[in-house]
Amino acid sequence: MMNNRQLADTFTLIGNLLEIKGEIIYKTLAYRKASESLMGLGREASEYWKDGKLEDIPGVGKAIAEKIDELLKTGKLEFLEKLKKEVPEELAGWLAVPGLGPKKIAMIWKALNITALSDLESAAKEGKLRDMPGMGAKSESAILEGIASLARRSGRIPLGRAYPLAQDIIKTLKKVKGVVDAEPAGSLRRMRSTVGDLDILVAAKDSSAVMDAFTSLPGVSRVLGKGETKSSIEFTDGVRAQVWVYPPREFGTALQYATGSKDHNVALRQIALDKGLSLSDHSFKKMKGKGEIFCTTEEEVYKTLGLAWVPPELREGRDEVALAKKNNLPKLIEVKDIKSNLHMHSTYSDGKSSMMDMAKAAIKRGLKVIVFSDHSVSLGVANGLSIERHKQQAAEIKKIQKELGDKILILHSSEVEIKADGSLDYPDEFLASLDLVVASLHSSLRQPREKITERLLKAVNNPHVDIIGHPTGREIPNREGADLDMEVIFQAAARSGVAMEMSASPYRLDLDDAHARRAKELGVLLSINTDAHSEEEYDLLHYGVAIARRAGLTKNDVINTWSADKLVKWLKKRGK
Repeated sequence: MMNNRQLADTFTLIGNLLEIKGEIIYKTLAYRKASESLMGLGREASEYWKDGKLEDIPGVGKAIAEKIDELLKTGKLEFLEKLKKEVPEELAGWLAVPGLGPKKIAMIWKALNITALSDLESAAKEGKLRDMPGMGAKSESAILEGIASLARRSGRIPLGRAYPLAQDIIKTLKKVKGVVDAEPAGSLRRMRSTVGDLDILVAAKDSSAVMDAFTSLPGVSRVLGKGETKSSIEFTDGVRAQVWVYPPREFGTALQYATGSKDHNVALRQIALDKGLSLSDHSFKKMKGKGEIFCTTEEEVYKTLGLAWVPPELREGRDEVALAKKNNLPKLIEVKDIKSNLHMHSTYSDGKSSMMDMAKAAIKRGLKVIVFSDHSVSLGVANGLSIERHKQQAAEIKKIQKELGDKILILHSSEVEIKADGSLDYPDEFLASLDLVVASLHSSLRQPREKITERLLKAVNNPHVDIIGHPTGREIPNREGADLDMEVIFQAAARSGVAMEMSASPYRLDLDDAHARRAKELGVLLSINTDAHSEEEYDLLHYGVAIARRAGLTKNDVINTWSADKLVKWLKKRGK
């Protein structure tokens, strides 16, 4: 029976093929919305189906429900099979090429009768595209650059998919009798934005029950290997996972070794050698004479080396070992430090929850300030607000604030579109009336570096703009960020005092850790926001905090840790 990802992929494919076919935008959006809802469900759609409640899934109406029903019953969809006869399925893969939209795809396909991406690349190299309507040598070159960009991407798993799956696996394994501990390892434990296979370490004296539980997990399509110390599996969506079982007394050295990174581990092993020790995943062995040092925890490993314990997010072979030697590692920001969410959406634009529901959910999570930043008018696909609708929203915010009192401070904002020429969606006098302004790029992301940098600089230098939302516009894993000169932008942000956002959405994580680290060095203010479109998306916050920790940020580097009074004072100074 198809799982949520398989159903979601099916509806994404339908939406993509319909878009290439030239179908009206509302039909394609309906399938995409259904796909997003399926991926965001807390349980399998098949459970709704068994209960006869498919239409309870957000974004699923009668027509979509009927298609889910057919897919779950038969594994196929007649509508999709007919559509694939009209539009070759391979063309959907072309949409992943940066700068190549559905209209151009349809035009090239029909003119040259090609469907393979390799044939598209050959046609561009041979100059067969430049004379087509709306094309040219630059467009042809951009397509070649886009194909090269696509080839650079790997089959790595977005953190937003890998992390919850690993947590589910660990939860199951910790229930197995005899298991002392279980932890993720590798790039997942270091919270990189994408990971390869899922690596999980278990501390237990007997491995047999662990291996049985692991290879019997729900959704496993293949057992790739099963042994006493290691087993490997593949899930129905292609994600692979490995589990290693170590005796509890070796768990500390094993976890440190398996977490990495390679460069970090090389540095630690050199320190061990300098101390006359050989460090492996099992223990420290004395180079002269006999004897072993076993470590049940990572803290013991670092203590044996004369180092402060290094948080996993920092273990990338930069300066963390040198800082650990001096006991001078930064006190990294934590989720509990975040007091405000300064970028979120409601049903006024494309959010799924009302402002009152979002406010109550924020109170439950201990937030002191929330900011409704619904989309501006030109982003019609997201139901962007006119100035008049913004005024209605402001009035409703006042009513909600009065009802909730001092439990939380609610501010009125807008996520204002930075248009192709760098101008903003609303005039300055209206922007000045808002409590806060988030300015973001959503369109024309493939503009040349100089042009799109200048475009973003206009927003950075606008005194009414307070935060630049998800600055590069990237989407993981399908869309690279805009080709921005981030050094120039950060220098301008440091001068203007505007904050740069670190979107906590695991499918953005924008700014990334490398950019955030550089922004901090230049004195740029940073803001971690969930960009929540529903109550549940508040809980994505930990992803943004993890990327901030990878950047070495402390709570003093992030404006979301400020008190309500300090935040309001800062906002009042902005624009003056």
